[in-house]
Amino acid sequence: MNVPLTPVRFLYRAMDLFARKVGIVSGADTFTYQQFGERCLKLASAFKRAGIQPGDRVAYLSFNNNQLLEGYYGVPLARSIVMPLNVRLTVQELVPILNHSGARMLLYENDFLPLVEQIKAGCGAIERFVTINDKTGPADLTYEDLLATGTPDYIDFMDFDENAVAELFYTSGSTGTPKGVMLTHRALYLHALHVAVLADDPKTIVDLHTIPLFHANGWGRPQASTMLGTKQVMVRRFEPTGVFRLIQEHRATEMAVVPTMANALLNAPDIGQYDLSSLRKIGIGGAAASPELIARMEAAFPCEVTSGYGMTETAPVLTTARPKGTIDESDDTERHRRHAMAGWSVTGVEVRVVDLEMQPVPRDGQTIGEVVARGDHIMLGYYREPEATAAAIEKGWIHTGDMAVWDEEGYIQIVDRKKEIIISGGENISSIEVEKAIFAHPKVLECAVVAAPDERWGEVPAAIIVLKQGETATEEEMMSFLQERLGKFKLPKIVEFREDPLPKTGTGKIRKLILKEPFWAGKAKRVQG
Repeated sequence: MNVPLTPVRFLYRAMDLFARKVGIVSGADTFTYQQFGERCLKLASAFKRAGIQPGDRVAYLSFNNNQLLEGYYGVPLARSIVMPLNVRLTVQELVPILNHSGARMLLYENDFLPLVEQIKAGCGAIERFVTINDKTGPADLTYEDLLATGTPDYIDFMDFDENAVAELFYTSGSTGTPKGVMLTHRALYLHALHVAVLADDPKTIVDLHTIPLFHANGWGRPQASTMLGTKQVMVRRFEPTGVFRLIQEHRATEMAVVPTMANALLNAPDIGQYDLSSLRKIGIGGAAASPELIARMEAAFPCEVTSGYGMTETAPVLTTARPKGTIDESDDTERHRRHAMAGWSVTGVEVRVVDLEMQPVPRDGQTIGEVVARGDHIMLGYYREPEATAAAIEKGWIHTGDMAVWDEEGYIQIVDRKKEIIISGGENISSIEVEKAIFAHPKVLECAVVAAPDERWGEVPAAIIVLKQGETATEEEMMSFLQERLGKFKLPKIVEFREDPLPKTGTGKIRKLILKEPFWAGKAKRVQG
């Protein structure tokens, strides 16, 4: 029997098996899976009545809430494509994305009303503007008004095309122009299955959606959680005290964070005022973690803390640093080192570290190559970008652009982005390795290492550091600390201390291109492949 693979089946499963269970908590609102499912079905019906056709793009500009989560099912149920937008982008960034996608409807929260008014002027293809809140500004109607036009009638998925695009996510643009990643019904279904394999005791899981749902680490979780019938608690906007309160109130067992979020939690002054003992797992992704960060998180949240790795193009999870039966983790230092790595592949994908000829590099933990992957939940391609797709997917393998080493156990350690490797005097220097060494200093809140021009060496590492509140440090102090941890040629030749937080993308990644620009102003930059 051939049944189409679509995440719609997870919604129906939850309605069938967990109908009376509270499935979604969004602010003061709670919904059983039956109630949530009916709202998704009504939304799909309402989209059709509003003229949304199969394949149309429906964009959301919203923080985490039940309305956005309903879109993850309601839009695909209407055979259309859901397109959550990065809420941290400017109107100058959003307008080109919306025009490139040709989105026909925009649903938004009134927090973004100033942006939406400008978007309306610059995006002629958007025909309907729907506010999630009270009707104001350019809104044609409210979300609840839209929902009221629909009916909760069952929609048969047996004639769905599992290879049709269900979700469209635009990359952060941290290394270039944002591109629209096309994820099919099939890819999303299989990704959720592969993530669900990692779950322990699903019946007791309370999943805290800490990361914004437009972020790869955010939207990679809800479908598996719905399939498993777990309680999903929406964190509308990340703020440490609010997260602590929700953990305590709902006895949350799992959450995911990016390193900058982990830092914010660790440095929150009221972290000791809440009961966080219910947590069993914390995943860290989105950027490389350090063993020191893993150790600090373990101390603050006495639970399993592991890193993971993936990208928007891979739906997103490729690897996790979950415990492996062939590895002895009884030594804390070794466990922290292992858990800070990208880890080993999840079910459904193959991951390799290869040289320029696409041959696997030695599994010695030292030889650097590029991470490539193939599997069931890799993107279909970039929307309207055939050349970029062809460059990214070669002979059935997707090139991640991340440089790494791996070992005989299949553990991968990301050393840098391909374009961010610092070439100094012919030596390759990993900016991530230098950043991890700096972050080990107890006074450091955040840091970034970029290439700066040098007449003798071509390029040298430059470190930009933000200290924790109330702390002071000197360049001499920092260099003395680093000399014990890095080879001489890897040491930063420039150290800058800043008071303001480092600039970040909407997904929490530090914008290294912005930090690098002042060093290279008026100078020719190295062409990087």
